[in-house]
Amino acid sequence: MPTRVCRREMIARTGLCLGTAAITSLAPASLSAGEPERSPREPFGYSLNTATIRGQKLPLAEVFDVAAKAGYRAIEPWIEEIQRHVDAGGSLADLKKRAADRGLTVIDAIGFADWISDDDAKRKTGLEQMRREMDLVAQIGGLRIAAPPLGGYNSPIDLGRIADRYRKVLEIGRQIGIVPQLELWGGSKTLHRVSEVAFVTIEAADPAACPLLDVFHIYKGGSDFASLRLLGGATLHVLHVNDYPAQPPRATVTDAQRVYPGDGVAPLGLLFRTLAANGFRGHLSLELFNRGYWAQSALEVARTGLEKTRAAVSKALG
Repeated sequence: MPTRVCRREMIARTGLCLGTAAITSLAPASLSAGEPERSPREPFGYSLNTATIRGQKLPLAEVFDVAAKAGYRAIEPWIEEIQRHVDAGGSLADLKKRAADRGLTVIDAIGFADWISDDDAKRKTGLEQMRREMDLVAQIGGLRIAAPPLGGYNSPIDLGRIADRYRKVLEIGRQIGIVPQLELWGGSKTLHRVSEVAFVTIEAADPAACPLLDVFHIYKGGSDFASLRLLGGATLHVLHVNDYPAQPPRATVTDAQRVYPGDGVAPLGLLFRTLAANGFRGHLSLELFNRGYWAQSALEVARTGLEKTRAAVSKALG
């Protein structure tokens, strides 16, 4: 007797296969402007998430300089930093030019608009905030923005409703020219597992739908890294890369305990081999919140992070 397959499982199977089939046609778009062709041994791009050197309290324009000097071709600023640049009298056009002059692509920006909430008033306000923040990102030449489950952090929200709401965020992004990436948060009650993020991106039924994953959050949320073999590489543009220690355990480890790639126990070899095999040609964006690193030179931290990330990729694929 044939096994009965539920509608949700069928959607997931179909969508994930489509994501894999699209690899060849979409992968080249992940290359940053002016970036050289990549080799099979190093198929990913490298980005600096600005949280990694947040503790040094540099103006955003200087952070762009640090990223370029350290050897990155891409950068991932936070919306609050862009807004501080504006509030201090800085020009968004100048920031866009600074990135271009230094060979940096703004691949994404990190914001915290509450677009997901079950509270209608909060969600309306969150969508308005998302629109404003997308406009900021567009003005500095950015490509994407994070869409995290902020309003569902402490309570679960039905995945079907999330898909409907994500579809609306995608439409706003289409109007502005920015792609919202559905972000995994391992400590949240909502979208804390890779399977949940995959379901919502598929159920949204929008060609721009895409996840924003993170090594630490995959672990924190309890997903197995082997699950990423089911994600088509062309549907993933940015992955936050970092590592975590063996202790404290999953239940109590915090963002502040993230370490450089290769300095912890994350199965990065499995992860990078899986991503490469799936056709992922996007960016590994170094995102750390380690206060010990914040006490060091920003350039030293950025360079060390890039060197250790590349070494971990080379170990996995070399």
